[in-house]
Amino acid sequence: MTLQEIYQQHPNEWVLIEFTELDDEFNVVDGEVVAHSPSRDEIDKILMTADHEKLAIEFTGERLDSEMGYLL
Repeated sequence: MTLQEIYQQHPNEWVLIEFTELDDEFNVVDGEVVAHSPSRDEIDKILMTADHEKLAIEFTGERLDSEMGYLL
């Protein structure tokens, strides 16, 4: 699923993504949603027990700055 599709399917939520492709600047291009929630705390709890190696967190709502994605 592309990042654009993820944003469309999960508006205004925090999304934990197991990425399958990154661009040259390490932004998620493609991946699978592991979890989504309006609460960042819920995503952090899921992250603590996640058994995936290539994870990123994105917020799909209005951004305050361009650095809202995180690679883990």
